Amino acid sequence: MSVKYEKLENNAAKLTIEVSPEKFEEGMDAAYKKNKNRITVPGFRKGKAPRKIIEKMYGAGVFYEDAANAIIPEAYEEAYKEVSSELEIVSRPAIDVTQIGEGQAFIFTAEVALAPTVELGEYKGIEVAKVTTEASEEEIADELKKVQEANSRTVDVTDRAVENGDIATIDFEGFIDDVAFDGGKGTDYKLTIGSHSFIDTFEDQIIGHSIGDEFDVNVTFPEEYGAKELAGKPAVFKVAVKAISQKEYPELDDEFASEVSDFDTLDAYKENLKKEIAERKSKEGQAAKEDEAVKKLVEASKVSYSDQQVKDMAENMLSDMKRNMQQQGISMEMYLQYTGMTENQLLEQNMPRAEERIKSRAVLLAVAEKEAITVSEEEMEKKLSEIAEQYKMDLEKVKDILGEQARKDIEKDMKVEKAVDLIVEAAKEV
Repeated sequence: MSVKYEKLENNAAKLTIEVSPEKFEEGMDAAYKKNKNRITVPGFRKGKAPRKIIEKMYGAGVFYEDAANAIIPEAYEEAYKEVSSELEIVSRPAIDVTQIGEGQAFIFTAEVALAPTVELGEYKGIEVAKVTTEASEEEIADELKKVQEANSRTVDVTDRAVENGDIATIDFEGFIDDVAFDGGKGTDYKLTIGSHSFIDTFEDQIIGHSIGDEFDVNVTFPEEYGAKELAGKPAVFKVAVKAISQKEYPELDDEFASEVSDFDTLDAYKENLKKEIAERKSKEGQAAKEDEAVKKLVEASKVSYSDQQVKDMAENMLSDMKRNMQQQGISMEMYLQYTGMTENQLLEQNMPRAEERIKSRAVLLAVAEKEAITVSEEEMEKKLSEIAEQYKMDLEKVKDILGEQARKDIEKDMKVEKAVDLIVEAAKEV
């Protein structure tokens, strides 16, 4: 096998890979063995017809596609390794077969994206916003309110009309031009008034109505509403109030503090909340400083990258999204139906974020290279141990599974983290 390459515009390259006629013949023979039991040839039992007879009957190229599919992965992997010292490939290959035929060399090309090139801006002394970590009285009060909410109880209300903050149990059905529409009907729906979970002024129009009231609610769907057939249209909902309830909250006193925490007094509990809030704000502030410093460094730098790398990144992000939804019991089909979007629209939506990820990583790796940042064997061993513990696997098994390329990617990730630490430590708070 031989491989040649040429660099293209926009951080791309084309590899031309030539596989010997003998290797191609092995692929053809493998394709024949794979398919012979599925091919019917008069005068032969299934699986017994010679390859030449099948090729004569169905055409010389009957096995070409399967032969190519058998050869390309291994040949590309070998070519990738051969050029890896000269080209840093960062995308899946786009394959095109340019020569195929019996007795000939098998030739195909692989267009790939190359690592971004960076003209690095100034990365020391970047100005970032100063972060306040002290907990305010308002933040402590908000935290207490959340705990009150979690420890509240719901009681029925029968002696008054619906008020803001109540939970109204309603039946409803929506109509557009006097025709009911799909998804616009609900029975015994518990709606928290003021939650803004329903469109437009729907919840406001329930305020003042009592149990047993039946009335119309007039709303207009937003122009950007997910279901296009409803977007921007006025609708009438027939609504009936069936029950009203409200939440009762515990008093903020020492008894409350002792029930929801390990502290005997409300003052001690509030002091602990103050400390927890400060710690949380410190972590959030550090993350904000990192984001701001990296963003400003990207803006100060010039990064060139391939469109194919952006597309691959966006597709990877979409795959991650699918896996996360599956873990929550949501299928992509359900999500698309709910949002009114297509998978291609989601992919397009991911493109800008994919570009930002690529640019951020590229400039941080450039910082790591300029600062000669390294990852020691001890640091790598610790990282691999953390991965093994996360997946509850033996460390040596993890090392075998990851392989050389995955370990290089992990090493780059660690260098990126160190580069972030370096530019944040050198940043100026203003």
